[in-house]
Amino acid sequence: MGNNTLQWYAIRTRSNFEQKVYDILYNKAIEAFLPRVMVMSRRKDRRKKIYVPMISGYLFVHTDLNPREHVRILQTVGVINMVGVKGQPVPANKDEIASLMVLDGTDRTVQNRSFMKTGDRVMVMEGPLKGLSGFYIRHRSKSDRVVVSIELLQRSLEVEIDGYALEKLP
Repeated sequence: MGNNTLQWYAIRTRSNFEQKVYDILYNKAIEAFLPRVMVMSRRKDRRKKIYVPMISGYLFVHTDLNPREHVRILQTVGVINMVGVKGQPVPANKDEIASLMVLDGTDRTVQNRSFMKTGDRVMVMEGPLKGLSGFYIRHRSKSDRVVVSIELLQRSLEVEIDGYALEKLP
């Protein structure tokens, strides 16, 4: 089989196994792609930018999917299955893979957080208002900031806060 038959396939992995699966596939000489984005880590003592999988629980392999290679992929520690229909892997859209490759590893920091909608209770995780809870109002259209209403002294103050500093409350 020639390179003309190589296609991208999505693989579903166990939770937090994306990098491990990628490394094992690399060691098996199977071309893999793990799209990652830079996010601000939220640690108690400090903040730093780290890379995390763009689509948690998934990565992609570029293969002709011959029977031997298919088995080698499925037997990789951490692999749950290959994405497909009725048990048959279906190739990923090559334009979508190309778009993921453009975004992969860029220094554009994205906010990888729970989807918040108007009215959700949130807590400020850092900055001068750290520890206060309030209600999510809206995302500002031209900035990375959100507007949160904070109940303080039984008054509602509307303050702008960086999205990464908020955490959605259950």
